[in-house]
Amino acid sequence: MARIVLAMSGGVDSSVAAHLLMDAGHEVIGVFMRHGEESAAVCRVDDTGKSTSLPVLAGAATSAGDGLRADHKQGCCTASDAADARRVAAKMGIPFYALDLTDDFRRIVDYFVDDYLDGRTPNPCVRCNQWIKFGRLFDYADDVDAEFVATGHYAQMQNVDGVNQLHRGLDSSKDQSYALFGIRPDRLDRMMLPVGGFEKTRIREIAEGLKMGVAGKKDSQEICFVTQGHHSDFVRARAPQRSADTGGEIVTVDGKVVGTHQGYEAFTVGQRKKLGVAMGEPYFVVRIEPKTRQVVIGKKEHLSKPGLVADEANWLVPIDQLPQRVSVQIRYNGSPKPGTLTVVPRDPNRFEVHFDEPELAVAPGQAAVVYDETRVLGGGWIT
Repeated sequence: MARIVLAMSGGVDSSVAAHLLMDAGHEVIGVFMRHGEESAAVCRVDDTGKSTSLPVLAGAATSAGDGLRADHKQGCCTASDAADARRVAAKMGIPFYALDLTDDFRRIVDYFVDDYLDGRTPNPCVRCNQWIKFGRLFDYADDVDAEFVATGHYAQMQNVDGVNQLHRGLDSSKDQSYALFGIRPDRLDRMMLPVGGFEKTRIREIAEGLKMGVAGKKDSQEICFVTQGHHSDFVRARAPQRSADTGGEIVTVDGKVVGTHQGYEAFTVGQRKKLGVAMGEPYFVVRIEPKTRQVVIGKKEHLSKPGLVADEANWLVPIDQLPQRVSVQIRYNGSPKPGTLTVVPRDPNRFEVHFDEPELAVAPGQAAVVYDETRVLGGGWIT
């Protein structure tokens, strides 16, 4: 039996993960990660509906709140999520704590804002896994002498010839291995992903059978700290001086000015809707140029790219064991596409991919995750 720190979000996946770990005889310590934004108040709700604070490991006080996002979108880390996680932990008889990660989340928010103002498309959920869920969470595990860290992600750990490998989840429609490529390779031996070997429907059935009260809860799909409006509104509110003069021209790939915009941070590569111009046929954002403040649009064929270059590489296997033929996924809801991998000579932090067939909307700032069939080899950030 091992002591395991489990990230509990209040959703069905982490709740069932707790059951699976306990059913296997492990000692589970549940934790809820508090990020300090207005929508993330952490509370305990008793049978009368009264809210009180949860124990916070980092020593900062929590505040009560109703836990509802201002835009009614399904996010994560709200007070109601904390209450759900607390109720599940209490039902299962496991200790449950809130982790005050306000400073760590501030780093993610700063990255999010900076990337949009640099004309890139950030992925804060991947960074959260890299820096917090499988980063800082290990520090807390060490503090309580826990051997493993577990989450409810749909991915799988497989031991092959004595080597722990990260693989895609069994349920391909819910696979989250893309978001986990940034984990330090030396931590693979301490990772547990209990739900990755199940179909999502089965996880909900287990939760329903255990009467957890979260079996029908929707999956979180929104950025947890953007609680209302468009992401560009959040960027402007967090960086008013830097975003004060980001308006400019909308131009076609051949340089024709066809309109203006109020701020390039409102656009992402591949975007088709809400361009603010009528072209008579579908046009897409092809690239964003912060220096000139231009948003360049074009037809679908103009989004096509033969390959990509990525930096900040994180490899989960020794570089000399990387195959040349791989598949690469360039967006969270995408699918891996076959191609040829080349690690840049003398710089293992950079790599190039040449796709077998041109890929659409290769967006700077997004993660490029490299696979060998179902195994995650690592990845980096598209430049």
